[in-house]
Amino acid sequence: MALATYIVGQTPFPEFSVVVMLDDLQIMYYDSTTWKVVHRTNSDSKYYDEEQSDAGVIFQDVYNGLKTRDFYVIKHLNHTDGVHVYQRLAGCELLNDDKPGPIHFWDAVDSQKMEEFTYVLEKNVIQVKKPWMPWDQVEQLRLNFLKENVYHPVCIKVLRRYLNMEKNNVMRKVKPRVRLMKKTLTDSRGLQISCLATGFYPRHINLTLFRDDQPVDDDQITGGEILPNGDGSYQMRKSLVISAEEQCERHKYSCTMKHLNLDNKLDITFDVDESDSGSFSLSAVISVLVLMCVAVLFITALIIWRKKRCSAG
Repeated sequence: MALATYIVGQTPFPEFSVVVMLDDLQIMYYDSTTWKVVHRTNSDSKYYDEEQSDAGVIFQDVYNGLKTRDFYVIKHLNHTDGVHVYQRLAGCELLNDDKPGPIHFWDAVDSQKMEEFTYVLEKNVIQVKKPWMPWDQVEQLRLNFLKENVYHPVCIKVLRRYLNMEKNNVMRKVKPRVRLMKKTLTDSRGLQISCLATGFYPRHINLTLFRDDQPVDDDQITGGEILPNGDGSYQMRKSLVISAEEQCERHKYSCTMKHLNLDNKLDITFDVDESDSGSFSLSAVISVLVLMCVAVLFITALIIWRKKRCSAG
């Protein structure tokens, strides 16, 4: 996938930049400061000149295309002055039989999706799902030619090349490690329970919190974002606050997760009882009484020992 960004207005960033990803691994960067590719992985140097040439053709075309959209927006959509951001996300895929799949494009203006289209190689046709800028017949023929003879073959070539070089990274499979955590909230005397899955790869995971075997509503849950770890793996945490009153209702709370490397879904149950509330539990009272009795016996024995020692003297 390649994410291209074109900025209109004064900012500290380059006017045009592109980030190229192999799944979730960044492999290239390109911007209008140097108009050259910067490799983010251990690229084979024998492909350097070829990749610079390919990038020059494709990224210049993307740059011109986004710039044209700016002119269209100013003329027809009455864009005001200031900073505006035009972006294009484009990418290709290899299917399970190593057969090249279609190439996809998504365009957006100021984070609003404006256009989506797919180039299908077998039919040599662009399927537009959400057009926002009119194409005449000449432009349609130009785009078809570029997608068939430049975009698609270059994208598949780069995908295969870097998949071969980085397959140990992007094809690895690591199971999630799971931690259950409970924290008493001193202010509200409630309890926060959290389910953390960490160290997994690839990044796709499904983690759900349940109350009495029913999924907890999303508006009651905090967290849920997939975050990167420093070693290239990922983590996700979901938390739920249980009030002191709700703890007395004796609900059953559990955490379920599904991941590519788990044969079956993983179900874990939280041990939540009244002892987690802010009040003292019976077991805590008993523990305190036992310690007090031990202390009294120890002091009594010490006094008796001293009296016997004084009498003997």
